[in-house]
Amino acid sequence: YRFLARRTDSSFNKVVLKRLFMSRINRPPVSVARLVKKMRNPASKNKVAVIVGTVTNDVRIMEIPALKVCALRLTEGARARILKNGGEILTFDQLALRSPRGQNTVLLQGPRNSRESVRHFGRAPGVPHSNTKPYVRAKGRKFEQARGRRSSRGYKV
Repeated sequence: YRFLARRTDSSFNKVVLKRLFMSRINRPPVSVARLVKKMRNPASKNKVAVIVGTVTNDVRIMEIPALKVCALRLTEGARARILKNGGEILTFDQLALRSPRGQNTVLLQGPRNSRESVRHFGRAPGVPHSNTKPYVRAKGRKFEQARGRRSSRGYKV
């Protein structure tokens, strides 16, 4: 993709190259359910879904249409379900030969801010208008539940 990004004027190749170099935190997994939802759009019909990351299975979705998917990795369950329903799985090498400029593709990403650790980021817990989750070892009575947390204990922020 470095060659394609350099030799073609396609922004698709530049984005794919950039995402290939990203850390794992910045390449979040995409579930099969999200894939189906995004590819149900009429504009995405007969296009290849391109995910620079992992595609995971989702047992909450019952039927999957025939999908064309290109991804770095697929979990065993996701791979089996896509192929069983008449889908097609490509590697990035095969995609580069099939559509070198990224024509008829849909670039998809997973949700980056769905990690549990992201809940702890932001304004300090306890300050006004903060929804940040504190690092507490338990949720019991003795753990950050006294003054400032309940109106029965002086005041509530």
